Parts: sequence; C-alpha cells; structure tokens
Amino acid sequence: MNTLEELVAFSSVWLSDPLVASVFGIVLATAFLSYASRRTLLVLMARVTQTQNPWDDALLRTIRTPLNVLIWIVGLSLAAELVAEARSQSQIEIIGVVRYLAFIGLVTLFLARLIRELEAAYLSSGGDETTVTAIAKLVRISVFITAALMAMQTLGLSISGVLTFGGIGGIAVGFAAKDLLANFFGGLVIYLDRPFNVGDWIRSPDRDIEGTVIRIGWRLTEIRTFSQRPLYIPNSMFSTISLENPSRMLNRRIFETIGVRYSDLSKMQSIVADVHALLSKHEDVDQNKTLIVNFDAFNASSVDFFIYTFTKTINWVEYHGVKQKILLEIADIIAGHGAEIAFPTSTIHLETVQPES
Repeated sequence: MNTLEELVAFSSVWLSDPLVASVFGIVLATAFLSYASRRTLLVLMARVTQTQNPWDDALLRTIRTPLNVLIWIVGLSLAAELVAEARSQSQIEIIGVVRYLAFIGLVTLFLARLIRELEAAYLSSGGDETTVTAIAKLVRISVFITAALMAMQTLGLSISGVLTFGGIGGIAVGFAAKDLLANFFGGLVIYLDRPFNVGDWIRSPDRDIEGTVIRIGWRLTEIRTFSQRPLYIPNSMFSTISLENPSRMLNRRIFETIGVRYSDLSKMQSIVADVHALLSKHEDVDQNKTLIVNFDAFNASSVDFFIYTFTKTINWVEYHGVKQKILLEIADIIAGHGAEIAFPTSTIHLETVQPES
C-alpha cells in the first residue's frame, strides 16, 4: 500500500509539470488514434471482403500499416517539438526535417505497396500480364525517383546540381554499360510493341529460338523450350532478328502432296473430285479459307495431286489429330476407286539375247 501511495504521489508531482502533462496527453491521444484507426480499418475490411470489387480490398490492405505509422510519427514528433522548445530551437528544425523525411518514406511505401496490390488485382481479373507488369514497373521507378529527389531537397541538396551531375554521370555510365542499356530499351520496346506476351509460343527462323515465353524482364526474356529447358535471351536481340508468333495465327495449314500409281492415272480426276468434296464439307476445315485440290505433276514413280486447306483449330496437338483424320479419309477414297498410293519403284527391262549358232 505504501508503494502504491508513493507511485500516486510521484505521478501527481510528475503530471503537475505542464510540459510533462502535455507530452503525456499527446502520446495518449496518439495511442488512442492508432487503436481507433486499426479498429476502423478492420471493420471496413470485413465489409469490403463481401463485395466483388477487388480495388477497395487492395487500398485497405495497403493503407493499414502506413496509416498507423504515420499517426505515431506525427504524435511523437509533436511531443518531441514540445520538449525541444524548452531546450534548443535547432532541435525543432531537426525534428521537422526528420518528420518530413519519414512522411516521404511512408508515402513512397504506401504507393509501392498500392501499385503491387493493384497489379495483382488486375492480373487476377484477367488483365494482360505483359502490359500490367510494364506499367507497374514504370510507375514504381517514377515513385522512387520522385521520392529520392524530394528527400535530397529536404536535406538541402541542390536538385539542379544533382541533375547536372546525373547527366554527366549518365553519359559515362551509358558508355560503360551500353549492353545493359540496350537490353533495357529492348525490353521497353517489347512492352510497347508487344510482339509477344507471356504464354505465347514464339520462334525465330534466324536463330535457334523456339518455345513458350515464361517471363519478360527489363534485361532478359525467359523462354521454356519444348525440351523443357529454360532459355534466357537478351532483350536487345529481338530488335535484330525475325520473330514468328504461332500463338497468334488464325488457322493452321495442311499442305500435302499425295501420289498414286501411273496405272491409276485414269482414276485421277475422280479421286481429286471426291477429295475436294470431302474437304469442302469437312467439319474441321475452315470453309472461309483457300481450299485447293488439284492434279500436280508427273513424278518419277507416281502421278501426284496436292491438297491445300486450313483447319479451324490452331492448337498444335489438335491440328495433328485433324491432319491424321483427313489423310486417312483420303487414303480410303483412293482405295475406294481401286487405286493405290504409289511408292518409289523401278522397272527393269531385260533384253533377250539370242545365242550365236
């Protein structure tokens, strides 16, 4: 009991000091605001999770920590200013600078987290990964550069001097890291021109490059080859090579030459007509595209006709299934006419030599 009485007496004496009482009141109010903000955000989070809009979820998840830290920074800096007023005016200026730098840092943290949350929300809603990632990276870089310039200005550094030095230094860095910059701008061109996206199947007739795009970075593009090996390509290379994107094709083409025996030449016209009729009504053939079935050439051991048509599917596996089905149906047509598919043959004529008498 004596200890409690001593504590109460000490507290009454301590709080009788106006400065101490003011500091205590500011800290207490800060703690209350921090608690109230956390409870309010929890209530809001419980409500917005029931909505279909992902943007409010991203905003509340992002603002929770920065807001709480901001409340404590403002409260503690005000308390520190009250203490500094009784001691030194220079300390007040330092507290103001620190508070402003902390504010810049919190805003930067908030914007960086908000960009990340919005990027994830947009991708989950089915947005284009290449475009969203590029915009998010550019905005993040802009936020960090702006925050760094504001912080340097707060510390008394000349922005014009920094920019001038940065221009001179940029020239030196450009010469020293020209390959790195070439890859960077190559990545920027990919994001702007969008010759391919993540998930596309690409190939280059100029280089041994073929596979599925896994990731597009600022320096490298990662491709997974059909042998499941990762292939890392500098972005600057894409500006110097030809590139095909089969993922964006509208149809797949079937172009095959088929030969029958010379002895079946009289049946060629009927075979060609029946094959054309088959393809013109085939459910897997795109009837809005070019369709050709014609006698083509007299070959060494066969008379040939060709088929030229386009499938509806662009899927690689499905395409080969359709192609197999069509070729087998053509084989049945040839057999139905009593003809046979030719194969390389040679005819040898033996001259009979009469023995000398």
